[in-house]
Amino acid sequence: MDVLVAIGSSVAYIYSLVVLMGNAFGWHGLGEYVYFDTSAVIIVFVRVGKYLEFRTKGHAADSINKLLALQVPTACLVDDGQEREVPVSNVAVGDAILVRPGERIPVDGTVLTGESTVDESLLTGEPLDVVKVTGDKVVGSTINRRGSFTFQVTEIGSDTVLSQIIRIVERTQASKAPIQTSADRVSAVFVPAVIILSILTFVGWFWLGEASFTHAMINMVSVLVIACPCALGLATPAAIMVGVGRGAEVGILFRDSETLEKTAGISTMFLDKTGTITAGHTTVTDIEISPDQSEIYNEDSLLSLVASVERNSEHPLAQAIVAAATARGLELRRAIGFRTVPGQGVRAELSGKKIVVGNKKILKPETVLSDHLEISLSDLQAAAKTAVLVAVDGTVIGVIGVADKIKDGSIEAMNELRASKLELVMLTGDSRATAEAIAKEVGLESVLSGLSPVDKAEAVKSKQIDISGSGYVAMVGDGINDAAALAQSDVGMALGTGTDVAMESADITLISGDLLAAVSALKLSEATVRTIRQNLFWAFCYNILLIPVAVMGGLHPMLAAAAMAFSSVFVVGNSLRLKSLKL
Repeated sequence: MDVLVAIGSSVAYIYSLVVLMGNAFGWHGLGEYVYFDTSAVIIVFVRVGKYLEFRTKGHAADSINKLLALQVPTACLVDDGQEREVPVSNVAVGDAILVRPGERIPVDGTVLTGESTVDESLLTGEPLDVVKVTGDKVVGSTINRRGSFTFQVTEIGSDTVLSQIIRIVERTQASKAPIQTSADRVSAVFVPAVIILSILTFVGWFWLGEASFTHAMINMVSVLVIACPCALGLATPAAIMVGVGRGAEVGILFRDSETLEKTAGISTMFLDKTGTITAGHTTVTDIEISPDQSEIYNEDSLLSLVASVERNSEHPLAQAIVAAATARGLELRRAIGFRTVPGQGVRAELSGKKIVVGNKKILKPETVLSDHLEISLSDLQAAAKTAVLVAVDGTVIGVIGVADKIKDGSIEAMNELRASKLELVMLTGDSRATAEAIAKEVGLESVLSGLSPVDKAEAVKSKQIDISGSGYVAMVGDGINDAAALAQSDVGMALGTGTDVAMESADITLISGDLLAAVSALKLSEATVRTIRQNLFWAFCYNILLIPVAVMGGLHPMLAAAAMAFSSVFVVGNSLRLKSLKL
């Protein structure tokens, strides 16, 4: 890109040197005026432009600098009951580290003792603190807010989440987007063409226009300088650098810049159900009490009763009920005579009463089931929820609905994706009834159910063939069973809450584990590609408009250098607008 400026300033300098030497020896054939000032000012303007460009590009790389600044230099090592500060470089996997309130967690690990809340906004972009208890994972450089805790180190150095994020962002910012290849091809032809045009300009003015050698030479230099395609070369990498950095700030990691560009062209998006649209674990959603038992039981007392019995069971539904009771702070009593009836439920005695918890199969023929609860049971089943009946001494007193709950933000995300005119399809291995119930709740019309991991990949491949050349196919998932489909898709998006296999297979990692992050990835990609096109348009128009002016002799080389420098700064400045993009 600097070839044209180098040639232009060199021509002005060498010409002036020849004139100066000629005048010194008494030969005035080339004229009396020298243009050292023109050559010098051209270089000054170019250097000023480069400096401003460097400063603005420095702002574009702020995201990397911010991430690097988060790295913690020391850690409080707990060894044989003794605490001592050591450099993080001396910490090893398996060490126990103490973190006090307000401190940054030095490396990745698993909580051993204590509990606290942790600010993970640097990873997820979410402002809400996350509760951490024994067994939970913690990530280096996140901030411990409330309590002290110790954790066991699981990853250090380049293996930590923060180091991986920095590595991905650096790699992506350095990679070339496909649209940049087109710009490179244009530049490869453009520079030789301008050199030829500048020679023709000189020839036209000197021989055809009968201008002086000096005037023809100055016009030639103007063409060379104004045509320098610096803005064209900066158009794509500047926008990519800012866009990728902005994504990292909100927990969106692109594998490379090609992925960033492709995401803007997505026309079909497949979404896994379990763990992507839904939370991926069962929770209590409904508690219905028989009207004739409402004076004796309320939601809390019924839930406490059932959880007291189910605490002895390892069944996922039982664990969901116990978790709901624990979350409400309910007292759990000791049940006796606990017995599991496979495929039906459990039986036990509590406070002298016979308790039965399960489905209809576990009820004896004489057990009383009110019409109200019969209707509630049907409604829950229609909504693809598991209904757990609760009977006390031969009378069903209530029913508890348990289901895989829709994730916060999933419905909002679906609304925004539909507004983007994308074709949305849910993929799941669940039954048709369950899949359709979830799809109805989030507003999806297209559902493919009962699929194996291979079936999911085949569904993605089939759609790619159907829409070949008219758009890209994306897959959003979180589990091992999504890995094949993520790899098959044009743009695979893995939720950060998922498995390592899923994230390794994906082109984009959404650290927050929220579907709204997929919406943000689309917005960011579209805004970045739009900025690239604006930059390229400006760069091309700038040359198209000003090269003819220079050829016609209407642009002095000094002004050409200033305009060329301004165009580069303008392109980078336009790219920096992405930093304020609301996601």
